[in-house]
Amino acid sequence: MVSDFQLRNLDVLKRFNRSFPDFYEQFVGRDVQLQNLKLGFQIHKTNQAVIYIVPEGDRSVLHFAHRNHSYLLSDLFGVMAAYKLTIHNVSLYGHVRPPMLVFVKLVLSDQGRPLSKKRSESVRRALQQTLSGEFAVEEMLAVEFNLGEGLSQINTSFYVDQVFHLPALLIESTNHPALLYKVMHAIWQEELLVVNVNFMLWQGRVRLLLYLLGPNGNLIPDYLGSRIATKIKEHLTGNG
Repeated sequence: MVSDFQLRNLDVLKRFNRSFPDFYEQFVGRDVQLQNLKLGFQIHKTNQAVIYIVPEGDRSVLHFAHRNHSYLLSDLFGVMAAYKLTIHNVSLYGHVRPPMLVFVKLVLSDQGRPLSKKRSESVRRALQQTLSGEFAVEEMLAVEFNLGEGLSQINTSFYVDQVFHLPALLIESTNHPALLYKVMHAIWQEELLVVNVNFMLWQGRVRLLLYLLGPNGNLIPDYLGSRIATKIKEHLTGNG
């Protein structure tokens, strides 16, 4: 068992923080750093995803942490779409060096209200079953959405962020109930890892900035990034 003293030991925290992008220690608050460290120890002890949902005012907050895989966020946002939950905010921090963990915080509501205890448990269980392969989220989504239908008014562009020193994919689109799932499903199809997200919803439009690593956890060169941006757009518009 890891004591609070050990978790608050600056050397332990600094070693843990080295697995994140360079900006993490400078720009992410100490409380979030410590929380992610605790979640990282929990994953190490159990070798399982950490999933819990708590009420927070008129919203609910889902905390999720696991070893990062290209399919992981497709499963996560697929379950959110299948349960028709509204996502108000996304916070995501992923490792760029081993052990390649990812930590996600989603601010959610269910028809304008926080999730009930029963609904929270149902969502948590569905996510566990999806990750273990017991539950195919695509089957549940297919009942609610035409997954083969392409999205309109999608723009994608790629660049290397000169502040974060990471490859970045910018996606701008009209909002859609399954948009985040479709984006993450497209990311999975290209075998990419998401290590940071900037999510903005304004007047019915979504601006989504994804910081990425390539299929082998490597940086993505410009020439390949432009092709990836085109491929993601093709997946989202139904032309890929």
